[in-house]
Amino acid sequence: MATLNFNAGEVEPNAGFDPIPADKYVAMMTGSQMKPTKNGDGSYLELEFTVLEGQYKDRKLWDRLCLNHPNPETVKIARGTLSALCRAVGVMQPRDSADLHNLPLLVTVRLKKRKDTDELVNEVKGYAARKSTVTQAPQAPQTSTTPPWRR
Repeated sequence: MATLNFNAGEVEPNAGFDPIPADKYVAMMTGSQMKPTKNGDGSYLELEFTVLEGQYKDRKLWDRLCLNHPNPETVKIARGTLSALCRAVGVMQPRDSADLHNLPLLVTVRLKKRKDTDELVNEVKGYAARKSTVTQAPQAPQTSTTPPWRR
């Protein structure tokens, strides 16, 4: 039991959340935790992402990477996904999943139908580096006659 001291009449209720549309979103990992698989034969890294921009700002997305599993193909896929995530945020050798937190990246999201309920849910399908939105001005042509290696 937990003491709440809460008055529901003072807070607007949540209306619930529909999945966000399939697209690419700027997001960052805001949480991670290693958890055991349902049948206990392995473990997965659960990743929580928060969308940073646009209409769906502050919405949450989750991914699971089954890094410890008896099926080597499952582990290979999870490690490849983790590699894509590390490259997207520029952290090539994280010592802890927290090393990947709070770094913007591009997350590809799709809609997937749950087998048990036929309900549409979001699924993270990929990670990429966030493209810089800063455009550089074209540089003026070099007017020096000195070769570049002598400058």
